[in-house]
Amino acid sequence: MRWPIGRPTTVRARIVTLAVAPVIALLALWSFAMWSVTGELRALVRVQGVYEEFGTPVDTAVGQVQIERRLSAAYLGAGHRTDTAVDLLEQQRRTDRAVGAMRDAIRDGDRDRLSGRQRQVLDAVAESSGALESLRRRVLSRDITWDRAVDEFGALVEPGFDVQSSLTSRQAGQLAREAQVVTELVRVREFVSREDALVAGARAAGTLTDRQYDTLTATVEHRRVFERTYVPDLPADSRALFEEFRRGDLYRELTASEDALLRAGADGAGEAVAAGSWRTTTDRAVERYMLLCTESAVNAAERARAFAHRELARAVAVGVLGLVAVGLSLWQALRGARRISRRLEALRDAADVLTARQLPDVMARLSAGEEVDAAVEAPPLTGAEAVTDEIGQVGRSFDAARRAAVEAAVRQAALRRGMDAVLLNIARRNQALVHRQLKLVDTLERRTQDPDVLEELFRIDHLTTRMRRHAEGLIILSGAAPGRRWRRPVPVADVVSSAVSEIEDYARVEVPPMERLGVAADAVADVAHLVAELVENATLFSPPHTRVTMRTGRAARGGFVLEVDDRGLGLSAEQLDLARRTLTRPDDFDPTRHERLGLYVVGRLAARHGIQVTLSGSPYGGTTAAVLLPKGVLAPLDAETDGATDGAADHGADEGAGEAAVRSAAGTDDP
Repeated sequence: MRWPIGRPTTVRARIVTLAVAPVIALLALWSFAMWSVTGELRALVRVQGVYEEFGTPVDTAVGQVQIERRLSAAYLGAGHRTDTAVDLLEQQRRTDRAVGAMRDAIRDGDRDRLSGRQRQVLDAVAESSGALESLRRRVLSRDITWDRAVDEFGALVEPGFDVQSSLTSRQAGQLAREAQVVTELVRVREFVSREDALVAGARAAGTLTDRQYDTLTATVEHRRVFERTYVPDLPADSRALFEEFRRGDLYRELTASEDALLRAGADGAGEAVAAGSWRTTTDRAVERYMLLCTESAVNAAERARAFAHRELARAVAVGVLGLVAVGLSLWQALRGARRISRRLEALRDAADVLTARQLPDVMARLSAGEEVDAAVEAPPLTGAEAVTDEIGQVGRSFDAARRAAVEAAVRQAALRRGMDAVLLNIARRNQALVHRQLKLVDTLERRTQDPDVLEELFRIDHLTTRMRRHAEGLIILSGAAPGRRWRRPVPVADVVSSAVSEIEDYARVEVPPMERLGVAADAVADVAHLVAELVENATLFSPPHTRVTMRTGRAARGGFVLEVDDRGLGLSAEQLDLARRTLTRPDDFDPTRHERLGLYVVGRLAARHGIQVTLSGSPYGGTTAAVLLPKGVLAPLDAETDGATDGAADHGADEGAGEAAVRSAAGTDDP
């Protein structure tokens, strides 16, 4: 699986990622649960406001339609009497105002607070009110009977009860039951209003058909059944309101009037109750039922809001606890990740110190010959032994590895010193034998007069000189100094000539004239060896038919510069950089780089006397080696040294001339 953005690059980031992922999921689930729970509770809090904004205009419009229904029944039952028509037209205007206000509320109200079901019911009420005009036209033109008109007006009123039911549908449990009971009791007002309309129509017509009388009696029974069924289900405060009303005079008058209608039968129903008393009783009863239902609805809304506030308080408390739990989980994860990260960083820092400081310092001290204690140089990490988890185990393993690395370095240094001692012993023995051989050859050269034999002796002398230089190279690489010493300064020209005579292809080297300048006695052997190594490299890495040239001159600060040019293929940038590092860091001697032993020797000799050796590209296509002899290496020449030099110059122009000149100029203290 690939990370969608980027793979975490640290252990802390990985641990935090593992911890944050479930925390985020938990937070998302918590947010969804809180939104769901509080959404229902917020809806309960808004019940009263929603009902006042949408339900009250619907109730008002329903009440006006009910009054218009009664007047329409009286108008249709009275025939062509004009007094009923005037009352009906005035009521129609009042109904239109109420219906218009209802439509404005449904259209312009805050519908975002409503559910989809509530919007549908309100839209159905607004749409059903559009059928009011067609019903009126039939009423005014008397194209409909009064009882039929009562039924159709009832169909227009019926959607209003759905509004009341839907606006309280967000409640649950006992609150939902109470809201439903209040909604059903609103129908009691409708039954009383329908009774009034039927009686008005019957009185205007003077008689009732059997079907009309059955409708009237059914309406009376429905009112009584609804009231007996739903009032006991109301809470105590709302139920007390209805019981107080039932004990009053108005309810007894309403019941007595209904009983009179039921006893009169179809023929006498129109005259069973007096018009004035019936009119007064029903109007007051309708108004009282409306007030009772309104007060019951207010009580239900208050209980819903109180319940919602309690539940919201609990939800907020639970939510805060959930957030605290999430925060603690995240804090614990971050704290654990930080603790683990710090321990790992301690191991990393210890490893960095080992590789960047401890081991190089130990190697440098070992190279300098110091004794190193591995236990002191690689102490255990603080607290690593006390922790038994995986990181502690890694720490202990790292301590063991660090101690083993230091011990291995100590053993390696001891082995290297032993090898250096062996090489130095062998080189010293070879050097002693070579010196004895040189003395013997020099004695034979002085005794021999035969030119052919003398030439062969000179060749042996040259080979022996080269053997001595190689033996001295081993001594230098072993960290010691060659045994040859001079008592007086030697001219630079003689030192350079001696160096050239120590290589195999000396004939290809062009040595220019040099100014009269001496090399200090203690640096003669090392300078000659250094120049010989550079000149030999120039002859080895250039074609056999080419010449190796030299240039000399004074440096700006009083030193002496000798440049050696070859005409070979030169070195690549990488090879040149490696050669420069070998010259500047000769202590990093690597025995495996046997092809650069001469450069290691040059670097050590240059470091011993402060001589600066640089490599660069030659204008002839090869490589130029520049040797800067500082003033500390140079020395003035005295008259005795000059005379010895002139005498030595007459020794001959063969391959042994340079070495003989140096030996005769200042004398040597060979081992």
